[in-house]
Order: sequence, then C-alpha cells, then structure tokens
Amino acid sequence: MLACTASGYTYAGLASSAKTHGVGALVTAIGAPAVSGDNGHVAGWVGVGGPGEGPNGKDEWIQVGFSGFKGSPNSDLYYEVTRAGSAPTYHRVQANLPPGTTKRLAVLEMGTRPNFWRVWVDGRAVSRPIYLPGSHGAWQGVATAESWSETAGGACNAFGYRFQDVVVATRAGGAWQALSHPLPIRNGVNRLLLSGGSSFDAVSGRLDKLVVPLPKTGKPAPGTSLVAGPRATASARR
Repeated sequence: MLACTASGYTYAGLASSAKTHGVGALVTAIGAPAVSGDNGHVAGWVGVGGPGEGPNGKDEWIQVGFSGFKGSPNSDLYYEVTRAGSAPTYHRVQANLPPGTTKRLAVLEMGTRPNFWRVWVDGRAVSRPIYLPGSHGAWQGVATAESWSETAGGACNAFGYRFQDVVVATRAGGAWQALSHPLPIRNGVNRLLLSGGSSFDAVSGRLDKLVVPLPKTGKPAPGTSLVAGPRATASARR
C-alpha cells in the first residue's frame, strides 16, 4: 500500500537557520514517482523564498528540481519562479529523466546585481537573470521534497529523493558552505531520513524501480519545523 496524505501540500526536507544568497545540492531521483488522482504532483527541489515572503507580504520564490506527474515513472527537470504579484511560472529544462538521474542543482543571487537570481544545473546557468525585488539577503535556503493533491480526502503519492552535500551561499555570487544547524521540514506521512552532515533522503510511499538503496542507518528527523508553504498548483506546472 502507498502512504496516503491529506489534500494540499506536504513536505520533507531541511532549511537553513540563517538567511542566504543561494542554495544548492546534488539531488537524485531514487525511484519512480507515483501520483494518484487527476490533479497532483511530487517534486524534489532546492530554492529560496515562499508564500508571503515577497514585498508587502506577496508570494515570491525561485526553485529548481525534479517533478513527477501521474502516468509516468520518469521525472522532469524544471525551475519555477514566482514574482511578487504574479502567478507562478513553470519552466521545463529536461523531460523524461529515468529513476536514478542525479543533478547538481542550485539557485544563486548574482554577485554584481542585487535581487537578481539565476538557476544552475550541473554548473551551467539554465535561466536568464531573474529579478525578485526585496530578495537580497532576505530568505532561508530550502532543500525539500514536496507532494501535492487537490483530491478530497487526499491521495496516495509516492516519491523518493536523495539530497547530498546541501550548501548555502553566504554572499551574493557564491562563498558556498555546507548547510549547518538546519531546520527540519516534515509533515503528512513523509519520511525525512538524516544520513549525517548536510545530506538526507526524503521518501513517501512504496517506490517502484528503486535504483538507489535507502540508508539502513538513516534516522527520522526529530522535532520538525514547518518553514515551507504551498507553492504552485499543478495547473501552473504544466
């Protein structure tokens, strides 16, 4: 049986305890995502910002990661941007990536242009400079899995993402350092397995085509804090 969640958003991941200028990680889709219900998705991403975190309490964020939808065992690589006062925009970078795919993902504020950000995949910029007003030194870095369903009573979504070597930028343009003293994020039935240092697995449900073994020594995160909120709806992601 797959683990079922309540309708809406659930998460499993880590956030920085301090404000940052960027966040990155080596992220692996460790099994085939499974999404039930007509409207839903799963994702594993790194990003900054969130609901109500833009100017005048408006939604504003930028993130990059893997996404999975109903009917496919593969994942898309995407980035998503929400500018204050605007709807989220979903940008597909690559499609139909099989389980086991690993990417080095990051979002980083530009060193010479405060409040401008770029999305990076495997050391290469995949976006133009993106202006996010009020973002300079304002946001925590987040690395998390995400599950969403609008089905009444919830849905049985399954996902598995491995986050290794999570780093945060201490200044615009770089100065990366390992994530330390993170705040755990977990709700719903999702599992957050800490493997030490700045690495973890986020898992929910039964994974098909599991290509990366789950750690036998991974332990559930203690005392969780919810610092991530709902992102875009599935309709905005397609």
